Amino acid sequence: MANDDPGFSAEHEQVMAALIDAILPASNDGRLPGAAALDLVSHIERSVRQNPMLRPVVEYGLSAIAEIVAKRNPAGVTGLPATEWAAALREFTATDQFFLPAFLFLVYGGYYQHARVVTALGLEPRAPHPKGYAMEGDDWSSLLDPVRRRKPAD
Repeated sequence: MANDDPGFSAEHEQVMAALIDAILPASNDGRLPGAAALDLVSHIERSVRQNPMLRPVVEYGLSAIAEIVAKRNPAGVTGLPATEWAAALREFTATDQFFLPAFLFLVYGGYYQHARVVTALGLEPRAPHPKGYAMEGDDWSSLLDPVRRRKPAD
């Protein structure tokens, strides 16, 4: 962490991990890992450090969820039964309009870039360049022929 970035509190990290797992659990067939198994908390923390304007939105959401959870279980999210956790999330999402879109973007971005997920999807976990990917051939003549017929500019 940067010296001026205190990171997230332990409570926020616990809420974040539980929320990530609720958003993207492991697939029933075990082919795709759950998001919690991929350490997406670290990915989100890095993303927030790189884009500090996200911090207030993420902290707002995590704090609001933590408050709802505390009403149901003073020990926090770790000891909350699954039905109570689901109810807490429904309560939060009924009024939230800022946190979830930003948070989902961070979660999905980290998840679908992770090498284990890319491999599970049958792709090679690598950057697309310089090796590149095969692309279908296109006939550009309809676009290029009019340009080729133009007279050179004087």
